[in-house]
Amino acid sequence: METAEHIRALDEAGRLLAEAARKAGTDAEVPTCPDWRVRDLLRHTGTVHRWATTHIAEGHTTPRATDGGPGLDGEPLLNWFEEGHRRLVVTLRAAPADLECWSFLPAPSPLAFWARRQAHETAVHRADAESALGGEPGGPAPALAVDGIDELLMGFHARPKSRVRTGTPRVLRVRATDTNTVWTVRLSTEPPAARRSEADTEKPVNTMGSVNTMGSETVEGGADCEVSGPAPRLYLSLWNRLPFPAVTGDASLAELWRKTSAITMD
Repeated sequence: METAEHIRALDEAGRLLAEAARKAGTDAEVPTCPDWRVRDLLRHTGTVHRWATTHIAEGHTTPRATDGGPGLDGEPLLNWFEEGHRRLVVTLRAAPADLECWSFLPAPSPLAFWARRQAHETAVHRADAESALGGEPGGPAPALAVDGIDELLMGFHARPKSRVRTGTPRVLRVRATDTNTVWTVRLSTEPPAARRSEADTEKPVNTMGSVNTMGSETVEGGADCEVSGPAPRLYLSLWNRLPFPAVTGDASLAELWRKTSAITMD
């Protein structure tokens, strides 16, 4: 996806987040984040938006700390969130293509990184806000969902701090049934190694319980476990907002993901 598309997605997700939060009320519980109420969600996301804006607008080349958010609630808190979201969108749209500032995942440029990261940050938290209304939250458009799964599997979990590890090599496959996209994630004592391909190039899931070996291009016997479903649903499932739509093979790998895949900034 292009930077302009990410900024448009960020703009839309922030507006939908605020709309859902206003309908739910700031005291409503957030089922997808059990320890939070809507006020916590607004403070967190609004603080991240301002943190990102500071790096972009001021060109910081080293990370800046975030503050704890404001002591606001109710409509003043919603207004504070909306103001910060608007400022982030405006700042990204005005930033030069050759922007130089700190970033923490591989990207074509710092501007591309921040637009993408904040689009997905806000899309996930939009789902959190919608969960406070009851029922299942809506996911992003399929193209944005695929892009976000790329970022999560091949960006965040490629870093040394990923805790998704196995004592012996295993393979987890993620299959988006609506976009013909597959991610093969090789698990071991090292950080997960993921690659993306078209669905019809992958071997079937291994349901016999044997351990796969890790090769440069193919894995004998297929995957040990496959999670599958439409890309928007998989996107939220991989961020641990919803259960996986379908799990085939060794379900312990899906459970391993649930228990160890949480992302932190420290």
